[in-house]
Amino acid sequence: MSADAASRNELWKQYMKSKSPELREKIILEYAYLVKYVAGRLSIYFGNNVDYDDLIGYGIFGLIDAIDKYDINKGVKFETYASLRIRGAILDSIRELDWVPRSLRQKNRQLEKVYAELESELGRAATDEEAAERMGMTLDEFNKFLDSINVSTMISLEEFLEQKHDAGLEDRYAADDSSPEAFAERSNLRDILADSIDKLPEKERMVITLYYYEELTLKEISAIMKVSESRISQLHTRAIARMRGKLARHKSLL
Repeated sequence: MSADAASRNELWKQYMKSKSPELREKIILEYAYLVKYVAGRLSIYFGNNVDYDDLIGYGIFGLIDAIDKYDINKGVKFETYASLRIRGAILDSIRELDWVPRSLRQKNRQLEKVYAELESELGRAATDEEAAERMGMTLDEFNKFLDSINVSTMISLEEFLEQKHDAGLEDRYAADDSSPEAFAERSNLRDILADSIDKLPEKERMVITLYYYEELTLKEISAIMKVSESRISQLHTRAIARMRGKLARHKSLL
């Protein structure tokens, strides 16, 4: 065990015994980096629409909740447990803002349908110009449209985490999903997703790879690809819309 890990373990032991407010404050400061990381990851869905500091504020409540409810004896790493709580707190707060009106959800589905239709007709990924024309928009209007549906995309993708959060995140560790049926379903979904990712345009595929596989933050991806954070958000939104359009017939797996 490293010196840092040993120090944290000792801090937890002392806190579990005393529940001291001073020790609780030390633990909050010790794990504040988790809030920054999770907020940095989720910010890819918002572009300039939600202030990063607001995401941090929402996430802090999740960290505090995780500290209060964490059971060191269950054998689950606090970092894993807290990350889920922080993520859930941010998503809960975004939902409370009522950011996703019905019209945005409908527009999101419309974009998914357009990408699916164009891909079927063209036998390749549609360009921005082709998607914009099919939707009756100028390219500038199309880019603004992509910015507006980022939050709708996030809620759609992260809904399963919301459900876990509402039911109690502890269930995530207790649930038995190792049945043959569950394994086959996950395997099938991985194959479908891998194929849809392979067919994405290069820049969109890179964003998806860096975000979901390398688990980088929006800021880190922006630095690697040398484009603005808002541009990364747009690339992400387009990639997800293409993938969901293609996977529409597999809704039972999503």
